[in-house]
Order: sequence, then C-alpha cells, then structure tokens
Amino acid sequence: MTQIRGLSDFEGKWQISRHIQDFAADQHLQAQGLAVFTLGDACVQYQESLSLTLPGGSVSHATRQYRWQEEGADIVVFFDDGRPFHAFDPNAALQQCHHACDPDDYAGTYDFSGWPVWQVTWRVRGPRKDYRLISRYEKQ
Repeated sequence: MTQIRGLSDFEGKWQISRHIQDFAADQHLQAQGLAVFTLGDACVQYQESLSLTLPGGSVSHATRQYRWQEEGADIVVFFDDGRPFHAFDPNAALQQCHHACDPDDYAGTYDFSGWPVWQVTWRVRGPRKDYRLISRYEKQ
C-alpha cells in the first residue's frame, strides 16, 4: 500500500460507486457519482453528488458535504454544520470508526489497502434503520 501523507492526497475528484443493502426493506440499491475534495486552510471540503437508482428504475439525486481536518495522525470528519462525525487514521490499511447518533448507531470501516482505490463501509442500526452502505472511491 502506498502511504497516505495527509489531506492533500485526497484532493481532487473521485468517482463513487455506492451499494446500499437495506435489511429492513430487503432491498439492494446502487448509487453512482462524484466526490470532490477541495483543499482549504488546514482542512479539506468534501462534496459528493450522487444518482441513486430506486426500485422500479426511477432515479433520485443527492448531495452531501463534510469538512475533513488533520489532528495528529488522524483525520477528523465534521458535518457541514460543524458537528463532529468521526475520526480515522488514513495510514492504517483497515480502520474502524464509530458515530453514535441517538437512537441510531453507525459503525464504520475505512479500507485503504488498495490505495489509491479505497472504500468506506457503514453498518447502521436504529429503531427505523438497518442497512449497510459501501462506498468505493476511485481517483479520476
């Protein structure tokens, strides 16, 4: 694995392929899109834009923004409103992370073992949520 030196290694455009396994609805959904990492002062702005194919073939569009910031060896991810989301070590081939959002629980795994192709898996459980989301990133 090529070592990731820091936030600047994520800068640029990444193709996203996302698979969503909704256990509660017994559905598998696919999304495709683009993530753009823009380097700023001591942080990276992350913006994704996806097209989600729904059962029956209709397509829905979604966007999401985060702020990534270095803190020591870790990268800390913040929601676009400034609330902390989670942290991970980009130089670990596999890295576990967690986010509690009462009453829901988000357990994440970053996989950098095939860098510069990488993926993030989230297993989400809660009273109305039960799904696995796998996002694969490939540099454009």
